[in-house]
Amino acid sequence: MVDAAIIILAGAESHADAGRLVNGLEAAKEFAETAGDDVALIFDGAGTEWIEELEDEDHEYHDLYQSVHDEVAVCDYCAGAFGADDAVDDAGLVRIDENEGHPSVRSFVDDGYEVITF
Repeated sequence: MVDAAIIILAGAESHADAGRLVNGLEAAKEFAETAGDDVALIFDGAGTEWIEELEDEDHEYHDLYQSVHDEVAVCDYCAGAFGADDAVDDAGLVRIDENEGHPSVRSFVDDGYEVITF
């Protein structure tokens, strides 16, 4: 049994960023599909820019994103800072803000989660 917090920080500007996104989504899917594991998938920083794109049914990674949609949360502060508020609201995603508007990485560590960033 493994608890993992996967944080997507990569923006949506380059091919390398898309690679980090896909690796993060694939990792989250692997944890989500493994009995006994718990995963939190957090879009933080520039990573919040992906929400609007991934919610589009025509996006090439939409299905992969949908496979872990129930595990997704978003940094509240960064959603605003990176212009993703409307997309986050439209998607009905949970916002995390317990550390001055940001997710508390310390809380995940304290709860025994392995923190993995992409």
